Amino acid sequence: MKNLVIIGASGHGKVIGDIAVRNGYEEIVFLDDNESLSECAGFLVAGRGDDFIRYPDRDFVVAIGNASVRQFYQEKLEAQNYRVVTLIHPQAVIGRRVEISPGTVVMAGAVINSDARIGKGCIVNTCSSIDHDCLIGDYVHVSVGAHVAGGVSIKDRTWIGAGAVVSNGVAICDDCMIGAGAVVVRDISVQGTYVGVPAKRNGHE
Repeated sequence: MKNLVIIGASGHGKVIGDIAVRNGYEEIVFLDDNESLSECAGFLVAGRGDDFIRYPDRDFVVAIGNASVRQFYQEKLEAQNYRVVTLIHPQAVIGRRVEISPGTVVMAGAVINSDARIGKGCIVNTCSSIDHDCLIGDYVHVSVGAHVAGGVSIKDRTWIGAGAVVSNGVAICDDCMIGAGAVVVRDISVQGTYVGVPAKRNGHE
């Protein structure tokens, strides 16, 4: 029997639970620090995040949108040799020679094309796309309907907002927020929030 523990009982966790079922997991439990929760998507919320120590023989995935918190829990699991898995929806399209690291989740309708490399703990959300030869760092979130063109480099913990577009060959540094619907047409080397068409750092002309 395939057993999975999901840390984070939120809406994001519900989607991951559905993907887990479609990947053949038969017993799924959630962990969440919100002690008022008893269930998520019909699955038991069995304790707090740190209660993962009660499940030494199960697979794990972290379903927390905040990149730094997601990184905190995944690194905690890895340091104690727990099995952190990758989950890919069966209706996602994954090209040849794509590398996807542990803890990453790929949602329905997402496309990742040839020779892309996706880091640990990433979220490739519903109907988003990452094209050929992209280098995606750890704990990056490519949001719903966002599109990353070929040859793009995105560093750790950066969030590409819903419907945003990143043009070919652009490099984005770590810990950035690209706003919903923004269009990134040039490299970003300064951390911050970028919005608009073309994308500019919030508060800067």
